[in-house]
Amino acid sequence: MALTRQASRLGVNGYLFFLLHIASLGAFLFPFRMELAWWLVGTYILRMFGVTAGYHRYFSHHSYKLGRTMQFLMAFLAQTSGQKGILWWAAHHRWHHRHADDPQDIHSPSQSGFWWSHVGWIISNRYDNYDAGSVAAFARYPELRWLDRFHWAPPTAFGAGVFLLGGWAAFFWGFILSTVLLYHATFSINSLAHLWGTRRFQTTDQSRNNWLLAILTLGEGWHNNHHYYAGSCRQGCRWWELDITFYVLKLLSFVRIASELRPFRVAGLAGGHAA
Repeated sequence: MALTRQASRLGVNGYLFFLLHIASLGAFLFPFRMELAWWLVGTYILRMFGVTAGYHRYFSHHSYKLGRTMQFLMAFLAQTSGQKGILWWAAHHRWHHRHADDPQDIHSPSQSGFWWSHVGWIISNRYDNYDAGSVAAFARYPELRWLDRFHWAPPTAFGAGVFLLGGWAAFFWGFILSTVLLYHATFSINSLAHLWGTRRFQTTDQSRNNWLLAILTLGEGWHNNHHYYAGSCRQGCRWWELDITFYVLKLLSFVRIASELRPFRVAGLAGGHAA
C-alpha cells in the first residue's frame, strides 16, 4: 500500500526539533564537571540501545522475540529518544527497505539530497501518516497503540526523571543535549550510511558499512550488511565489526529476556554465520 503523502511543510515536530537544538546551547551555561559528562554519555547510550534494539531490530524487523511486558518496556525505552511512535517508526522503516534508494524511498540521499534524507523528511508533516497494515502484528496490542498515539509521553517522563535526579544541569546535559546528539547519530544512518563507507555486498541500494557510524550507533553502521540481510539480529557479521546492540541482546538471551535471535547467514562468509 502506498504511503499517504501530505503537502510538505514544517510540522509541529519540526518546530520542536529546532527549539531543542537552541535549548541544547543551555548546557554550556553550567560549569563543566565529569558528572555531567556521565549524564550525557549514559543517557545517550541507554536510549541509543532503545533505538537500535527497539525501533529497529525488534519492531521494524522482528529479528528476535520478547515477551509482552518486555515488548512494552522496549517500546517505551525506544520512544524516550523522541523519534515519534513505535508503529510510525517501524512502518516507515519497512517502506524504506522495500524501496531503498529508488524513487519511492522516503529518505534516500541519492534521490532527494542529503538534507532531506538526514532530517527534512522527519521534521516535515509529509509523512505524519503511515500504513498501519504493514505493522499489524504489533498494532493489535492496545498498549503499543497507546504509546504510538501519545509518543511524547516517554521522552517527557524521561526528561522529568533526569531533572528530578540531577537538577537543571543534568537535564540540559543528560536530556536536551543528549537527545540532539541522539537524533543526528540515528539520522546519519539514513544519510551518511548511504553515501560514505564500503560495500561488501552488491545490494540494489547504495548502503555502506562505516566503522565510525557503527561506534556512534552501537552497531547500526554496518549498514550494507544490514541491507543484504535485514532480518538478522546481528549486523556486524565479521568478528571485528563491533555491534554492541547485538552483544547486549545476546546477554539478554542468556537470562531469557530475549529469544530466537536471528543469525546472519551468508554461504562462504567465514566467521559470519552464527549469532
